[in-house]
Amino acid sequence: MFMIAALGVVNLDQLEWNSLVSPVLGVFLGLMILLFIFRIVLTWYPQVDLNTMPWKLIALPTEPLLIPLRKLVPPLGGVDITPIIWVGIFSLLRELLLGQQGLLTMNGY
Repeated sequence: MFMIAALGVVNLDQLEWNSLVSPVLGVFLGLMILLFIFRIVLTWYPQVDLNTMPWKLIALPTEPLLIPLRKLVPPLGGVDITPIIWVGIFSLLRELLLGQQGLLTMNGY
């Protein structure tokens, strides 16, 4: 993998690449899981307006993922289960990529 540095092109070997990507990916996936869990809790309070601060900080990154999934998965018993599905997807991705036997950790690095 090549990365352009201030002094030229730097060749990153697999060890350096994983040491850069794994923490960033772990934080991103963990943050998305947390945001969707907050989103699930906010569904219990219908009076909360997601267009006002601080709730907007939860709605902005999650809503673009929820809209297409809502078209595929209708509410069950009047309950929107799409945030629960996304928690499952992000948890699965985190475990498959970064878990104890994840794809990014099994390379022996």
